[in-house]
Amino acid sequence: MPQVYFLCTGNSCRSQMAEGFARQLLGPTWRVASAGVETHGLNPQAVRVMAEVGVDISGQTSKLIDPDYLAHCDVVVTLCGDARDRCPVTPPSVRKVHWPLADPAQATGSAAQQLAVFRQVRDQIRQRVARLAQTLN
Repeated sequence: MPQVYFLCTGNSCRSQMAEGFARQLLGPTWRVASAGVETHGLNPQAVRVMAEVGVDISGQTSKLIDPDYLAHCDVVVTLCGDARDRCPVTPPSVRKVHWPLADPAQATGSAAQQLAVFRQVRDQIRQRVARLAQTLN
């Protein structure tokens, strides 16, 4: 079964959202996971904005990169420069994709302004996962 890995620094927002969309868009023929070079816990705002579009990621957890899973991936997507730069070496057969997306957890301003950033990043991730799914299926 082919597998994809979404990697970010803390596996709390961007990679979690990407995992949720990929599970929905790639379906049961793909193994989908996300992880981080560190674990920062699942961000409640990420859970909230994903629920707004009908994707439940509340059961997902923040995980460290699993070297064995990584080595057997067909595609590895990094969602921040830190993950791209600190990602362990993968076999040449692994297709690497980099999506330099803003970290919504770093958003400032009012609660509404911060939530707007989460929604903006969520929508960017959904578009990118949809395009990726078209190339993979």
